[in-house]
Amino acid sequence: MSAQKNILLLGSGFVAEPCLEYLLRSGNNRVTVACRRAEKAQELTSKYPGSTAISLDVEDDAALEAAVAAHDLTISLIPYTQHARVIKAAIKAKKHVVTTSYISPAMEELDAAAKEAGIVCMNEIGLDPGIDHLYALKIINEVHAEGGKIKSFESFCG
Repeated sequence: MSAQKNILLLGSGFVAEPCLEYLLRSGNNRVTVACRRAEKAQELTSKYPGSTAISLDVEDDAALEAAVAAHDLTISLIPYTQHARVIKAAIKAKKHVVTTSYISPAMEELDAAAKEAGIVCMNEIGLDPGIDHLYALKIINEVHAEGGKIKSFESFCG
């Protein structure tokens, strides 16, 4: 059995519940669900032992940094416009972070600092982007394996 991990889950939207359920399956994880409205996070965590709810305004840098530092991993399911802020807090705390958004120029600027901090910063982990990219690559590889060529590719996901 692996060591217990403390995970900070930012956001309580549509993706948060399946993510929370999955993270708690092994019994090795403790998950803190954080969002602006404590009631929203409490509504979600009330269904899942091993999870707790907190109110967190991610625009409050000190509060965000404290929350990130108190966990082993942060998963950000909040709007993409806040991900660079979350990554900065993760770099400062030297904690790993996962986001669901495309890599913005602001996030890209943090690449060297993330590497220097020795953290893993995984982005584009969701349906769009993420899963759609995996399936696209699978199809492209299958076509190439059969000797075919891709002349054009368009994704209608999300």
